[in-house]
Amino acid sequence: MLWREQYKIGIELIDKQHEELFRRLSVFIDVLRNGTPLEQKMDEIEKTFHFMGEYVQVHFQSEEALQRKIDYPDYEKHRLIHESFRREIKAFQEEFYKDKYNEDLIMAFSGRLLTWLINHVTGDDQRIAKHVPKGGVDIES
Repeated sequence: MLWREQYKIGIELIDKQHEELFRRLSVFIDVLRNGTPLEQKMDEIEKTFHFMGEYVQVHFQSEEALQRKIDYPDYEKHRLIHESFRREIKAFQEEFYKDKYNEDLIMAFSGRLLTWLINHVTGDDQRIAKHVPKGGVDIES
């Protein structure tokens, strides 16, 4: 599994969302590497493309709510990073739905997700953690 406890930022909701993103990405990568013909993997590949498009929206909303709540000084910069990645995911989805059996695109998507997620969670999100008050905050209210 790709998830590491040191990736936690100290906000339960965000940490659970990060863990779910890593879990889903790990399953996706395992499916891609399992040697089964692409046609037989397509249901799982489609689920991943759909999940990432939807879940990233939910997760980014939660993370941005946290940043606003703690008055995070780099909120706007972080929001723009999220916005850029939203556009990237959407572009991958559009290409995927034009040509679902483009294995190069699918592999590029998995590599981009892995790289982005690790770099973002271990870099940008860890900077947020430094601004979270001891005891955390409730971002769901």
